[in-house]
Amino acid sequence: MLPGEYEALGALTVKAYLDGGFLIGGLDDQYAPRLRDVAHRAGSATVLVAVDGERVLGGVTIAFPGSPLMELGGDGDAEVRMLAVDPGAGGRGVGSALAAACVERARAEAGTKRVVLCSQQTMVGAHRIYRRLGFERAPELDWSPLPGVDLWAFFLTL
Repeated sequence: MLPGEYEALGALTVKAYLDGGFLIGGLDDQYAPRLRDVAHRAGSATVLVAVDGERVLGGVTIAFPGSPLMELGGDGDAEVRMLAVDPGAGGRGVGSALAAACVERARAEAGTKRVVLCSQQTMVGAHRIYRRLGFERAPELDWSPLPGVDLWAFFLTL
């Protein structure tokens, strides 16, 4: 990912979450600034981006042990965060390609045994992608960062 793409990916991520109904507080949701701050993510983890020419189609963050972006993962885990696809690029396989790239990146990282992630229960399109890649539900890792925001956990053993 190039620093010049940070702003576009941040705006795209907020738009994707907003259009999908995943930001309870709309643009004032307390998670929106974290979604927008791609520079912070890139400084703390690996950010992958899908582009078509100059157009950013989507992006995702993958964090490894020691990253402040790890919420579910522990030693031997890679954690997928903030997968987002431009709503106008839906149906092109962008989300699947980004998720698969995270799995490949995790496999390339020495000592990584598992990929974990969490997803809102209503993110059914993302759940289909994860299941196609072999992820399984991990209910013991489910959590709720805020009342009314219930996150399901998934894992893939490498």
